[in-house]
Amino acid sequence: MTRDLSNDLAATLDADKRSWLEAANDPACDFSIQNLPFGIFSDARNGGPRAGVAIGDAIVDLAALQAAGLLTLAPHDCVPADVFARPALNAFIALGRDAWRSVRVQLSQLLDARCSTLRDDAALRERVLVPMADATMHLPVEIPGYTDFYSSKEHATNVGAMFRDPKNALLPNWTEMPIGYNGRASSVVVSGTPVRRPMGQLKLPDQERPVYGACRKLDIELETGFIIGRGNALGEPIACGEAEVHIFGMVLLNDWSARDIQQWEYVPLGPFNAKTFATTISPWIVTLDALEPFRVEQPQQSPEPLPYLRHAGKHAFDIALEVLLRPEGADAATTIARTNFKTMYWTMAQQLAHHTVSGCNTRVGDLMGSGTISGPTPDSFGSLLELTWNGARPLALEGGETRTFIVDGDELTLAGWCQGDGYRVGFGLCAGKILPARGEAGG
Repeated sequence: MTRDLSNDLAATLDADKRSWLEAANDPACDFSIQNLPFGIFSDARNGGPRAGVAIGDAIVDLAALQAAGLLTLAPHDCVPADVFARPALNAFIALGRDAWRSVRVQLSQLLDARCSTLRDDAALRERVLVPMADATMHLPVEIPGYTDFYSSKEHATNVGAMFRDPKNALLPNWTEMPIGYNGRASSVVVSGTPVRRPMGQLKLPDQERPVYGACRKLDIELETGFIIGRGNALGEPIACGEAEVHIFGMVLLNDWSARDIQQWEYVPLGPFNAKTFATTISPWIVTLDALEPFRVEQPQQSPEPLPYLRHAGKHAFDIALEVLLRPEGADAATTIARTNFKTMYWTMAQQLAHHTVSGCNTRVGDLMGSGTISGPTPDSFGSLLELTWNGARPLALEGGETRTFIVDGDELTLAGWCQGDGYRVGFGLCAGKILPARGEAGG
C-alpha cells in the first residue's frame, strides 16, 4: 500500500506542533495534538453517548463542534446528519479513510496554539470541550465480530515449553501462518468495567472427573487490538499489501483468561468458556495515521511466508506497553511487566490477510486481537502464566503481597504509548477489577 500523506495530514504529525491546551504539551501526556484518538463519551451535561476526540485532559465534543459549523464532512448521500451524535463510531468509520483524515486535519488546525478560533472564544470552548474527569467513557464501536490471534513468538514459545516439549515448543504451523480463533464479541467491555470471576469445569490433578467451580487460575493477556475500518465482501480476500487501508486504528486489549478452565476444555477445538466471559479494551482508538512516525521493521520471519502473507516495508510499531496490578485497598499499583509491540512476529496486515484468505468477510467495527505480547526477558512477559511460570515463581508486589494468579479485588491495568521527541501518542488505560464468582450453585 502507498502512504503518500497530503501536506495537511503530514502537518498533523509535526513533532514541533503545540496546542493551546497546555496539558496536551506535556511530553508524558498520552493525548498530544499529534494523537487525536476517537472515542465515545457522555457527561452530566449531556447523558447521550456521542463521539469525541481526546486532547490533553479534555474531550472535543465532535457533535457540538459540527453543530457550531467548525467541523465539516464532504457532502455525500450516505453521511448521516447525526453521525457524531450516535452511541458508536461505526457510522463515522464507514465513511472511509478520507473522512477520518479530514476530521483529523480540521481538529489539528483548530487545536493548534496559533489558531484563535476556539482558543479565544470562551463560550464556544464551553460548548465543545468537556473535562475528561467529568466524562464517562463507553465502548467506542459496535463490534460485529471478534477474533484473537496468537502472534508473539516469545509467548507461544513460553507456553509450548511449559505444557509441551521445550525443544519443540512451537507447533509446525506456527511459523507458517498467524494462528487465531474466533472469540465472543458480546462480552467485549470498555475499560473500567468490573469483571466477574468465571465459573466452569476444572480438572484437578488428583481427581478422575472434573468438578464445577470458580476459576482458580485467573489471568490477563496483554494485547493490542485493531478495529476494521473498511470491510471486504464475502469471497473476496484482502491482499496483505493493502490490508492496512482496511484498519481504522488500534486499542489496548486485555483478553482475560481462565487458565484452569482453558487447560481442560481447549482440546480439540481451542478456547471457549475460558475466554468468553470478558475482554476489556481501552476507550480511545488511536488511528494508524497518528502511529505513522513510529513504524519500525518487524522481526525477520523464517521461513519466508507464503506469497499471500508477504508485504514490503515496515509494518511493526514502536509501542511501549506495561501491566500494573493493584490489590484491593492498596495505596499503589505494582508494574509487573514491561514490553513492546514491535516484537510481534506476525503483523496486523498479515493477520488480516490470513483472516480473509478463505473468503471470510469482515465488517466495520470488527475487533482483531494481537494475542499476548511477550518480550524476550522474564520481566517482559505479557501474562501471569508466564511471569510466574504457571504459579511456580510467585511475583512480589509493593506492600509485601505476592501473586501467582489474580485474586478477587485485584485491579489490572494495561498502559501503552509511543514516545516522540517532546510528545506522546498514547492509548490511555485499559483497566478492570475482579469481582468474586457469583456462586457455585448448580454443580
